[in-house]
Amino acid sequence: MDSNLNAAALALSHGDVLGALNRIALRDDADALAMRGIAMAQLGELPRARDLLRAAAKAFGPSESVARARCILAEAEIALVSRDLAWPVENLESAGQTLLERGDLGNAAHAAITAARRHLLLGHLDLATTRLAGLDSQSLPPALAARRDLVLAGIDIRRKHAVAARSALARAQSAARQSGIAGLVDEVAAAQWSLDEPAAVLHQSGTIRPILLDEVERVLASKAMVVDATSNTLRSGPNTLSLASRPILMGLAVALAEAWPGVAARESLLARVFGARHVDESHRTRLRVEIARLRKLVAPMARLSAAPHGYRLVSEAGDVVILSHPMGGQDAQIMALLADGELWASSAIALVLGLSTRSVQRSLQALQATGKIQSVGRARTIRWTILAAPGFPMSLMLPGAS
Repeated sequence: MDSNLNAAALALSHGDVLGALNRIALRDDADALAMRGIAMAQLGELPRARDLLRAAAKAFGPSESVARARCILAEAEIALVSRDLAWPVENLESAGQTLLERGDLGNAAHAAITAARRHLLLGHLDLATTRLAGLDSQSLPPALAARRDLVLAGIDIRRKHAVAARSALARAQSAARQSGIAGLVDEVAAAQWSLDEPAAVLHQSGTIRPILLDEVERVLASKAMVVDATSNTLRSGPNTLSLASRPILMGLAVALAEAWPGVAARESLLARVFGARHVDESHRTRLRVEIARLRKLVAPMARLSAAPHGYRLVSEAGDVVILSHPMGGQDAQIMALLADGELWASSAIALVLGLSTRSVQRSLQALQATGKIQSVGRARTIRWTILAAPGFPMSLMLPGAS
């Protein structure tokens, strides 16, 4: 690599994008194309960056497998930033393996971190943790160490481990400052600041108040039975029951917890959970069936007793508390995704949340009408982004939070 390429690479590593482009803007050899692609990506020109990286990968010779793998890695990052979740992730895995086998340990670690970020976005927390398991922050360059710890913080936030998340962010802050990359320092600072935003709403003893992630962690560790609507989970001591795939049962659990220690009336349960406006015997039969299913599932932590006009939740732990979202429903999940400030396609949002694209599009249009989000582009190229990011802990609302 000649002196101009060396200088450009050094400039890119320190975040000096324009300095790098000044040295290679007029060159079209493979190395220069690759660096120009990375530089354009850092400037936010993602389609142009992708074209340059693909051209560079084709320009490298058969013996230059490491260089091609680096181009694939850079393209994978662009796909992640642009939320192109249909991009073939097996290409990234193959590139990472090539880099590892050929001794490019820094970029191999970068590939693992990129894969972990994708798993985190999709809610695959165990897979994200596994991809980071072999990486030691102390052996990584500061910029990569900071990004590794940012992903670890994201995993801890999804799992509602506030102490661990703050520790990871403190490490990320130190590494980001060592890297000297201003954008990375700002990214860590934003994550730290937003941890001081409400992460959930606590319903306890007749009071309702927003709480931070630290208190969410304390509530989950308490002896109370927790009906956690932020992750569709019931918890009581060592017992945990996920109802993420059982929305009707989760709705019943929340309604019974709201009425605790009193009785939840049958009519209110039918109206709230089934949307029944005019109750008939078929509705009552369906309610009895769903209550029987819930009673069997919650047996290790609570009892459901029938009363003359409804049902009562009786917790083995005594106290019952509810955690809910600062926002509610599908809109909250969409806002949680858009909170990262990136541009999202409706199809990518639907893929992450497991919803239909049409349903997501209706919610996006409603949120735009209320001034919460904005669209960029037209027709098939339309993308969505938030107007004011509401805070990092909104990732509690995304898949895999339990």
